[in-house]
Amino acid sequence: MELTALLHKTISENGLNQSSFAKSINSTQAQVSDWLANKSKPNYENLRSIAMIYNIDANLLLNVENKKTFTNVELFAGAGGLALGLEQAGFDNLLSNDFDKDSCATLKINRPNWNVVCESVELLAEKDLLTELNLQTGELDLLSGGYPCQSFSYAGKRLGLNDVRGTMFYYYAKVLKQLMPKMFLAENVKGLVGHDSGKTLATMISVFEEIGYNVQYKVLNAWDYGVAEKRERIVIIGTRKELNINFEYPKPHEYKPVLRDVLINVPKSEGAKYPQSKKEVFDLVPPGGCWRDLPDDVARAYMKGSYDLGGGKTGMARRISWDEPSLTILCSPCMKQTDRCHPDETRPFTVRESARIQSFPDDWQFCGNMGNQYKQIGNAVPVNFAKEIGLAIIKTLKEIK
Repeated sequence: MELTALLHKTISENGLNQSSFAKSINSTQAQVSDWLANKSKPNYENLRSIAMIYNIDANLLLNVENKKTFTNVELFAGAGGLALGLEQAGFDNLLSNDFDKDSCATLKINRPNWNVVCESVELLAEKDLLTELNLQTGELDLLSGGYPCQSFSYAGKRLGLNDVRGTMFYYYAKVLKQLMPKMFLAENVKGLVGHDSGKTLATMISVFEEIGYNVQYKVLNAWDYGVAEKRERIVIIGTRKELNINFEYPKPHEYKPVLRDVLINVPKSEGAKYPQSKKEVFDLVPPGGCWRDLPDDVARAYMKGSYDLGGGKTGMARRISWDEPSLTILCSPCMKQTDRCHPDETRPFTVRESARIQSFPDDWQFCGNMGNQYKQIGNAVPVNFAKEIGLAIIKTLKEIK
């Protein structure tokens, strides 16, 4: 019997619904819903709880079809977009770390079974994580996370781990060196490719190679992977050298979604508002348009000094149409240089609309005030994008004999 069928049978025979079943095993309804829809799979702790509480043969649960799960540890987890996508791909999250209290609260409320460590990565990197996670060196399948892009002080032609001390990248690399997972995933802004004339990325790669990894990178667009958003990110993948495995980036989907595909029946939520003066400007912009569609006198007044600087600047006074993807969702919905206005209504996207565009499920809750919720969503890796990368990583991990 397949796992999903077994779970349906257990819930039905015990007269439960998804909510009561989730509560009985200290999980969430959202998580159970994902299991029943075969979007993700219970981890071993979940399976053992189900077996014990409902008197099911543990071997039956632990040996169901597609029983193999892969493990990951995530740094700089934020609101969990990357971790959730990896979970949907088949990863069991052993630890998620972030310094932001609201982000950690978001992770805990959505995944109470996850081991969420809310502290600075500097402190985390000093711990004996192998002992805390009950792992052997090299046993972990994946280390994931998106550290900030920072410059390094160049003392020589080829820098090593000791040369990047004091940066967030250093602590990511330090955890990597301790755990020595089979693979690692590092996501970052597209600008990392050319940052400091490419020297920053070259240094990162040299450090990864020094630790013992073959490294490759590629700029991918989330729009190619089931996300209604143009969001280009560099995806750095490392495989431990002695494993001799090859990673292939996921192939783009044939269909690329647009706003009308995702902004249907979106739950009500908080949302930022334009001041009246800005609203009057946006009322003149058609769907798919920007400041170039404004009367010249209005455009000059709105653009101010930017009007005569030349260049595209098509993100200013930008109203997205239903038949295109959103531009990159940002941490603040009202930044003048990067406006994203709703297709029909003269306002920014709400919190839940922004989350939909980032492919978060509607039941994924965000903690903190409205501004912090926007920030968490804007910093996140789109869930569907993360899932596709995760599936490609699992395909590679299966090559290991």
